[in-house]
Formats: sequence, C-alpha cells, structure tokens
Amino acid sequence: FGTEIVLVTEPGNEAESITRLARIGYDTVSGYLEGGFEQWQNAGEEVDLIIDIEADELAMDLPHDPKLEILDVRKEGEFGEGHVQGATNMPLNKFSDILSIANVDAERNLYIHCAGGYRSVIAASILKRQGFHNLRNILGGFAKIKETEGISIVK
Repeated sequence: FGTEIVLVTEPGNEAESITRLARIGYDTVSGYLEGGFEQWQNAGEEVDLIIDIEADELAMDLPHDPKLEILDVRKEGEFGEGHVQGATNMPLNKFSDILSIANVDAERNLYIHCAGGYRSVIAASILKRQGFHNLRNILGGFAKIKETEGISIVK
C-alpha cells in the first residue's frame, strides 16, 4: 500500500502531527482536512473507531484472554530497555512494509502500545485500514503500563 497520508486532526494540531510523523519516517503527508474530524463527520464520510483502554484493563485481560497479543510499536532500543513479558516488538516504521503487517495475526486480540500513546494510535489506524478489527490502544503507553500492578516487565 502507499504511504501517502492526509491528516484528520484536532484543529491546530496539524504541524505537530506532521513533525511527529516525520520523526518516525512518515514524511509524505499530503495535507490535512480543514476542520478536522468534525468536518469529516459533518460531510457524511465513513467513520470507524479504535478502542482505547487503560493499562489496568490490560492487566485484567492478560490472565483470561488466550488470544491476547501485545504489540509494542516502540523502536528496538526502547523495547530492549524494558517491555511487557511476551510482547511482540514491531516498530512503527515497519508498518510501511506490507510484509511486516502480513506477519500480524488478524485472529489475535491486539493490544497496541508505544511509549506514551502517539505512535500506537497511528499503528492501530494502519492496522484498521488493513482490515484488523480486534484492536485496543493502551492509553499512556509503556509509561502507564510499567506503573500498573499485574503486568510483568522484562529486559
């Protein structure tokens, strides 16, 4: 798939979004939708959603969901400094490679996180566009996860 990006952000967040995307290798932003999401919705365009959860919800689901997979989209170095036991590392910059995405099991319940929550939303959006539906974005990312009881962190 192509990597052309059109942003739909909160009005005023366009420049920050472009800068953050460029830092992780997405430098082909074609523009942004003036008026953001509200404009999109008012135009009657198709809307989908990504479910956000708190880290404590991940802790509650871990022992009970055999199909649960944690997808850590931080860079390899960040992952190496500490990660959730059993997590799969797939840095966000790999999401531009369709073969990398093909290795993700669409039958799993994917709990996606990065360091603080920005990259994971992008990753979840890309997976959603590729037909994945069992997605959960962990709010606050690894910063919140490592503060949460019941989640094993390893190096």
